[in-house]
Order: sequence, then structure tokens, then C-alpha cells
Amino acid sequence: MDFDRLVVSFFVDEVVGGFFISVPPGHIACVYDRGRGVLSKTWGPGLHLKIPFWQVAKLFNAQILEYNISKNFNVDDPEILGSKSLIGVTKDGVEVEIEGSILFKINKQKAPTIWENIGDNFVSKVVRPMSSSKILAVISEVSFDQLKAYRSKIEAKIKQDLDKELNNKGIICEGFLLSEVRKIS
Repeated sequence: MDFDRLVVSFFVDEVVGGFFISVPPGHIACVYDRGRGVLSKTWGPGLHLKIPFWQVAKLFNAQILEYNISKNFNVDDPEILGSKSLIGVTKDGVEVEIEGSILFKINKQKAPTIWENIGDNFVSKVVRPMSSSKILAVISEVSFDQLKAYRSKIEAKIKQDLDKELNNKGIICEGFLLSEVRKIS
């Protein structure tokens, strides 16, 4: 009797449930078709049909996400949205520790390209290295006094540089906010 229930449960989950992609609000789905590869279309919130066993769906969070840069960040999981604070040198040779936040989201039309070319780990493969590089590059172009005096302009410049680089990979930078800049030396 219990074995029969298990078989029926498996059948319902795998076969009947395999016909559907349930996409919650704030998410999108991409489909891998075993014959055609990753399909270029994305599916928005709702219930959609797919071919069981032949097509596999992948959900992506399409909401604005916060990537936190902080000295208290835990680096145990590389896919957590964030990193340790950055250590950089300003134009006038002052060593600084930088903390802040990057607001980003996946470009819904480019999600299939992200899945096919980058994979699941786009945070550790793209967001983390590009953000560190661009933030430190902008910080190196200004003096420490300029960093304190023109904070909003520097945030805008970092956001612009990040958006340009991340957009090529299918990620949209919505903003960059400096929370703290500490002088080390």
C-alpha cells in the first residue's frame, strides 16, 4: 500500500508536474531543450507548459539584488551576494578601505545567454571580479580629499563604469552606494 502511494506520488510529481513551469513573481524562467539547447525566449511569472524529460527549466531572480561590500562579510559561500571590503590607493597615495553596496539585476532578455555562457555562478564569475576592479580603478583616479568632497559624483562614475561592463554580460547595474571610506595609512 505504501509502495503504491510512493509510485503514484512519483508519477504525479515527475510526469504530470513535469509538464509545467511555475514562475513566481519577481522571477523569470529559461528552458533548456535537449534538442535545441538553451531557448532564447524567457518566461515571466505564471504557469507555463514544457515537455517533461525533454526540457528542463531554470528559474532566475529578476528583482533588484544588493551586493554588499563590507569588512564583516562572511566569505564561506562564494555565491553569497557580497565580498570583503576593498583596499585601494587613491591618486595621492593614501591607502583606503572601501565599503558599499551595488544594486543590480539580470537583464531579462539576456538570461538565456547568462545561463548558457556563464552558468549558475554569475556572482562569483562576473559580479565580484568586475565590481572590485572598477571600484578600485575609479578610486585610484581621485585624491582622498576629492573622495570625501565629491562622493556622489564618484558613486555615479563607479555606477556608470560597472553598468557598462556588467551590461555586456547581461547584468544591469542599478546603482552604487559608498557606505564608508576609511583611511588606512
